Amino acid sequence: MNTRCTVGVLGGLGPAATVDFMARLIATTPAATDQEHLRLLVDHNPTLPNRHDAVAGRSPSVGPALAAMARGLERAGADCLVMVCNTAHAWEADIRAAVDIPFLSIIDATVDALDERAPARVGVMAADGCLEAGLYQRALAARGREAVLWSPAEQAAFMALVYRVKAGERGPALTTALAALADALAARGAEALIAACTEIPLVLSQGDAPLPLYASTDLLVARTLAFADATPGPAPEQGALAHG
Repeated sequence: MNTRCTVGVLGGLGPAATVDFMARLIATTPAATDQEHLRLLVDHNPTLPNRHDAVAGRSPSVGPALAAMARGLERAGADCLVMVCNTAHAWEADIRAAVDIPFLSIIDATVDALDERAPARVGVMAADGCLEAGLYQRALAARGREAVLWSPAEQAAFMALVYRVKAGERGPALTTALAALADALAARGAEALIAACTEIPLVLSQGDAPLPLYASTDLLVARTLAFADATPGPAPEQGALAHG
């Protein structure tokens, strides 16, 4: 792996999910020493307005703020960008237009992973703004798959759980409630589940789910490591070649 690859992280959306992504990235990196880990530049900015309100048009777009964060990370030396929030990918185009470095989409990383098992109907456990923006519905349809969604009441129950996680709550009660919502998607015919909200892995794991669970956080970690592995390292100095 090219450990000289510097990853820029658009974070704080929410804070615990950003830290969880970094912890999973560190735990998954095949490193035996500090120096074998990737350098991370993190803009941990929880001050952005509510993304769900912005998608719904109830508040201004967060695209300009995300673009500014992306430019700052590029100027600081990032070789690529990731964003630890599914809903904020509604402004992916703003981010890509603002920089000249690759942006690794959590949506693409997650839906691409489904190709290994090719389930036709996929339950999408996502927040309001992510669903209203149609991020996973479009990505799945483009690959010939159908998104299975909750009823309005179930969606409202999910959002209430997400805000409890954001408030710092953890424990078996939340896990049980999320597992019940996963069961509801299975009952509607889903053959696999996407944890399309980065708060979900904080309280729900594969062992709690009734179907194969594709956690977007883990799949963004995998995409990040794959990018770093495929990125050429710096050319060796002439002196190093002479003594090789």
